Amino acid sequence: MLYLSRQDIAAAGGDQPELYADVIEEALSLHAGGKYVQPLKPYLRVPGEDGKEGHIADRIIAMPSYIGGELNVSGLKWIGSKHDNPGARGLERASGIIILNDPDTNYPIALMEAALVSSMRTAAITTVGVKYLAKKGWSSLAVIGCGLIAGRQLQSVCKLFPQVKDVHLFDIHTASAHRMVSLLVDQFPGVNWHVEPSADAAVRCGDVVIPCTVTDQPYIKFEWLRPGAFVSNISIMDLHKEVFLQADKVVVDDWEQSNREKKIIHQLVQQGQFSRDQLHAELGQIVRGDRVGRERDDEIIVLNPMGMALEDIACAYRIYERAQEKGIGLTLPLYE
Repeated sequence: MLYLSRQDIAAAGGDQPELYADVIEEALSLHAGGKYVQPLKPYLRVPGEDGKEGHIADRIIAMPSYIGGELNVSGLKWIGSKHDNPGARGLERASGIIILNDPDTNYPIALMEAALVSSMRTAAITTVGVKYLAKKGWSSLAVIGCGLIAGRQLQSVCKLFPQVKDVHLFDIHTASAHRMVSLLVDQFPGVNWHVEPSADAAVRCGDVVIPCTVTDQPYIKFEWLRPGAFVSNISIMDLHKEVFLQADKVVVDDWEQSNREKKIIHQLVQQGQFSRDQLHAELGQIVRGDRVGRERDDEIIVLNPMGMALEDIACAYRIYERAQEKGIGLTLPLYE
C-alpha cells in the first residue's frame, strides 16, 4: 500500500489546478453516464456538553464511491472539520485521509492525505462551472470568506482563466482579506485586488461569485447579483431561498446529495417550493452535452455543489498513478 503525504501529493502534481480540472470533467461525465456507485455520505456529529447540536461545520464525513470507465477504482474519503480549529487551535479547519481500493480484490492500494486533494477538487468544480456556466467575456470575481478554501479557489480560477481583471474580497475579519491579497498579488500581477467593506459590496461587483464561508445562515440576497452572474455556491448555506427560486438556472453536482441534511434546497423541497423538475441539470449532464449550459449573457445561474466522493476518488487515483510513475511516496506493508 502506497502512503502519500501532502508533500508527496504536491510533488506528484497534486497542487496544480490543471490536473484537477481535467479529472473532474472526466468524473462528472462518468457520473452523468451512470458509471459509478456512490452511497449517500453519512455525517458523524457529536453534540456539545450541553447536549445541543454543534456548528454546521463540526463533523466527520465518510464519503465512499466506486467510479468506472478508465479510472475503475474504489475508495473512501474520511474527512473531519471543526469550525474553530484555526482560531482556537492554530490548525486548518479540515483534515482527513483518502483510501483507494483495487476493485478487483477490494484490497487497499493507497492511503493519502485528503485536505489538499479535497480543497483542490472543490476549486476544480468551480472552474468547470465557470467554463460552462459563466457568461462570455466575464472578468470580475467576488469571493466571500478568505480562508484556505478561498485561496485554492482564487489560485485555480485566476490561473485557468487569465481574463480575470478584478477580484473583490470580503471577510468578517478584514485582516484575513488583506492577508489573502498579500499572498496572491505577486502570483497574478495583472489582477486588481479590492478588499470590500461588506459581502453586499463584493457580490454586487462579481460576474463570478464564490462564497467560501462556514456560515449556517444565508445572507446573500438575489438583488445583490448582477445580471449574468454565475454563483458557485461551494459553502452551500450562503444563499437565501429567493436566490434559488428567482435564478434562471439552478445546477447541482448530484440531486440526491444536494437534497438532504437541512440544506437550503432540501428546505425548499420540504416546503413544496422546489423539486427535481425545477432543477436545470446536474453538472455532468452539461459537461457531456446532454443539457445546455448558459444560453444568454443576462442569465443568473447558480451551481450548488455538495461535493461528491467520486470526485475525490477520481482525483486521488490520478495522483496515485503519477506518484507511482515518479517513485514518490512510502510503501507500507499490510502484513508483517
